[in-house]
Amino acid sequence: MTAKFKLVTLAATAVLSLSIAGQSFAATSTFTDLTNAAAKDKISSLQERGLVNGVSSDRFSPDATLTAAQGIKLIVNALDLNMDLIRFVKEPKATDYFEKADNAAWYADTLIIAANNNMDLPKDLDPNQTWTKEQFTHQLILAIELHSNLPMIKIMPVEIGDQADLSIEYDGSIQRALALGIAALDNEGNFKPQQSISRADAAELIFNALAYIEAHPAPAQPLS
Repeated sequence: MTAKFKLVTLAATAVLSLSIAGQSFAATSTFTDLTNAAAKDKISSLQERGLVNGVSSDRFSPDATLTAAQGIKLIVNALDLNMDLIRFVKEPKATDYFEKADNAAWYADTLIIAANNNMDLPKDLDPNQTWTKEQFTHQLILAIELHSNLPMIKIMPVEIGDQADLSIEYDGSIQRALALGIAALDNEGNFKPQQSISRADAAELIFNALAYIEAHPAPAQPLS
């Protein structure tokens, strides 16, 4: 077989680190900056499970905003998305899927994995753009519905105080996130969809999503 048609895979060394910040810091100590974070226990639980790391060995930076690349990486890690069963006729590059990507950036492999696991991401995605609460929630819900084989349920739409601020294309995903208890409205009944999502808020949504998945396992496949 010629080199032109040689099948290639990503090497094990290209496997993504578990940091949602784009840097790799081993979870050797608990985060020291979560004292005032409402989701402190959830973030700590995710750290213990190896699903989130910090911006340093002991700092999570909960109030920092989340970029698209960081949000995608968090979803990819939480749902254990990979390309173990995929073979390529040529080595894939992030720019094969996303025109604004940088093939040398820390997030390059993340985007390749996301694209090959059918995450609903636009070709003109800007990896460095800050994601809003509705954008992250939408992508998380679509990903878990696609990869976790959740049971179909009928939901009653929730009245959202700031419904007018919600993008039409995200409305269904947000309603499902609320119905499943993955997301919640604030004390005034608002979702604040256009607000930039923080690392803490994104981690809390991930924790809630994983809790729902664990409580509703996919039905066993019948033996053939």
